[in-house]
Amino acid sequence: MLDSNKVPVSQSALLVIDAQDSFKVGPRWERRSNPAFEKNVAALIEAYRAAHLPVIFFLHTDKDEGFARDSPSFKLMDFLKPRADEPVMVKNTRNCFTSTTLQPYLIEKGVRRVSIAGIQMEQCCETTARIAADLGYAVDFVTEATMTFPIPNWDKPGEELGVDAIRERTEYALRRRFARITTVNQLAKELKEIQL
Repeated sequence: MLDSNKVPVSQSALLVIDAQDSFKVGPRWERRSNPAFEKNVAALIEAYRAAHLPVIFFLHTDKDEGFARDSPSFKLMDFLKPRADEPVMVKNTRNCFTSTTLQPYLIEKGVRRVSIAGIQMEQCCETTARIAADLGYAVDFVTEATMTFPIPNWDKPGEELGVDAIRERTEYALRRRFARITTVNQLAKELKEIQL
């Protein structure tokens, strides 16, 4: 992993992972972790666009309800409006690299640093952060621009792992190994500084 402090933010791209209506199918949407998710992701997108840096959107497809390509919910959430030059890549793996053309796209754009936002924090977002780090990218994990839901606690059948515990475990696993844990405001400030 490259240290985010050693790779200029001017060589960064924003990955908006699986922010799609598919997650609204079923009861778990009511138990989501981050009511400010949409606002925070929108602020990051705005900051990246103002800095004229790449923004890439992802949709996840699989056989689960709402995630099939022909499902009416298989689309980006309404608050997301990709521009003509902002790719929307469809993936069928937990990370954004293996089943897409993300890697060649980043190479073509000269990107050496990625910022992670999207759904689910501990699944596709964390997995993408780990793969990106292993591929040599500096990684900024913007927890407040991610979202998750309570999940079954496999160690204690019948119990759940709550969203706070998931966030703590995700940040602990990534910090100083795979990513810098940062905030929307911090990243927006760094992006603004390169425009001066």
